Amino acid sequence: MIDQLRNGPDAETTASQSSITGLVSGIVKDVQELTSQQMALFKQELRDDMRNVRDVAIAWALGLAGFAVAGIMLAFTIAHLLNWGVPVLPLWVCYLIVTCLMALIGGALAYAGQKKLQSFNPLPDQSVRAFRENMQCLTNPK
Repeated sequence: MIDQLRNGPDAETTASQSSITGLVSGIVKDVQELTSQQMALFKQELRDDMRNVRDVAIAWALGLAGFAVAGIMLAFTIAHLLNWGVPVLPLWVCYLIVTCLMALIGGALAYAGQKKLQSFNPLPDQSVRAFRENMQCLTNPK
C-alpha cells in the first residue's frame, strides 16, 4: 500500500511532465513548420517578383534600343529640316540645337525614371508582413 502511494504521485507527475513535454514539442514543431512555410512563401514571392522584373527589363531594353535608333534618325531629320528651313544657320549649329533639345528631353525622362525606381520595393510585402505578424504573436503571446 505504501508503495502504491509512493508510485501513484510519481506516476502522475511523470505523466503530466510527459504531456507538458509533448505539448511543448508540438508547439516547437508547429513554430518550425510555420517558419518553414513562411520562408517558402517568401522565396516564391521573391522568385515571382524577379521573374516579373526580368520580363520588364527585357521588354524595356528592346524597346529602348528601337527607340534609340528612331531617336537618332529623328535627330538627323530635324537637324537637316532646320538647316533647310533656316538656311542662314550652318549645319553644325542645327545639329547642336537638336542635340541640346534631345539632351534636355533625355534628362527629364531619366529623372522621371529615377523617381519611379525609388518608389519600387523589391521585397515581397505580403510575406514579410505575415512573417512579422507571426513572430510578434509568438514572442508576445496574450
